Amino acid sequence: MTSKTPCAATVRPARGLLAAVLMTLGWSAGRPAQAETPIALAPHRAVYDLTLVAVTGGDTIAASGTMTYVVGNACLAWSTQQQLRLQTVSRSGGVTEMVSDYATLEAKDGHSLVFRTVQTANGHEASRVMGEATMTPTGGEIRYTQPSAHTVHLAAGVMFPMAHTRAIIRAGEQGQTSLAPALFDGTGEDGAQDTYVMILGWNPPPSPSQYPALARLPSGRVHVAFYTASSHDMRPDYEIGMRYFANGVSDDLDMDFGDFRMHGTLHEFTPAPEGHRC
Repeated sequence: MTSKTPCAATVRPARGLLAAVLMTLGWSAGRPAQAETPIALAPHRAVYDLTLVAVTGGDTIAASGTMTYVVGNACLAWSTQQQLRLQTVSRSGGVTEMVSDYATLEAKDGHSLVFRTVQTANGHEASRVMGEATMTPTGGEIRYTQPSAHTVHLAAGVMFPMAHTRAIIRAGEQGQTSLAPALFDGTGEDGAQDTYVMILGWNPPPSPSQYPALARLPSGRVHVAFYTASSHDMRPDYEIGMRYFANGVSDDLDMDFGDFRMHGTLHEFTPAPEGHRC
């Protein structure tokens, strides 16, 4: 889950959560895929309760919400759907209901991503981003259709969300403590973002979880910071911490939206039933 999501007027944190929680399965940095054991990501549905942890300045004094994340196996591609619903209260008493709907279809070979992100504030559409991105070993491009038709170049090595997630899990399994892959997740119209990932340990099973399917897996604590690639500002646009399980499911979320922080608790987890063999 390496994607991102919201804040009222700018809605920029959506680029953090929808893409970090959908961090996030293409190439591993610099290594041929055939030389590595595949990372077995799990199709599933997860629902998170979001609660306010701290207010660190700004206009927001209260916040609550939910997030639903669904991953499906479409044989040659991964489908993802994520909806973030967030209610914030300002110092003046104003209430804002933010809804961010995000959907992708990502080729498992890492070559293409179809994306759509729609965000609303109090029932009114605030932004819409749609299009398709393609990658080759030497680079790629994004062909946006919304909010306007335009094309953005992607440098070699940019990952799509599920590939980003897989790279993090592989790094944890290999004992790495950090990596910095560029990511394009389809949540913004400016192209790829830089990310810096810290892996704070990778632990063998059992993992503490109320869900047996997760408790029997290795897991590790991860922190991901997202940066605007064209900016020289060292401050991240968005940060998220989470525990990742070896199948790509995450829980125990810590989301930093700048002027407030929220904690995400995995409230429901449903593995997808075994379907037809691809």
